[in-house]
Amino acid sequence: MSVTEPGARSPASATCYATAFQYDGRMRIGELAAHGGVTAKTVRFYESVGLLAPPTRLANGYREYQDDALARLHFIRDSQAAGLSLAETRDILRMKDEGQRTCHHTRELVQRHLEDIDRQIESLLAAKGELAALARRAETLDPADCDDPNRCQVLGLDITVH
Repeated sequence: MSVTEPGARSPASATCYATAFQYDGRMRIGELAAHGGVTAKTVRFYESVGLLAPPTRLANGYREYQDDALARLHFIRDSQAAGLSLAETRDILRMKDEGQRTCHHTRELVQRHLEDIDRQIESLLAAKGELAALARRAETLDPADCDDPNRCQVLGLDITVH
């Protein structure tokens, strides 16, 4: 079997096949998924929720995607990597499809996500302080004094957080 055949299984041959791929502006779902770094199931899901337009169907029922589907798929992945939800990504894509500029809208989304992360960090730091107080408390307690069958003295409610 030559290394450029689609049935080749070794990692080296898969790499050679990927570089030998002749792109003609059309892709089937497996090709789109592979080049977009997702699974075919993910591509179908993105279609079902309106992130990707339904593709042309060939006579045999296969999906055939145009080159813009790959760019859109990359944008979806980039949006997710930036912390945007699929609904937020869909809104941006809808605005783009309508010919609107999206920089201001996207900037507001990113700012809101930054604020959310700041709140999460604050909450995590508070939780860390409480856990540190529990750890300090555990170091000072005598296990022989732990005789309540319904409670552990380490997890008492009278913790002072420092």
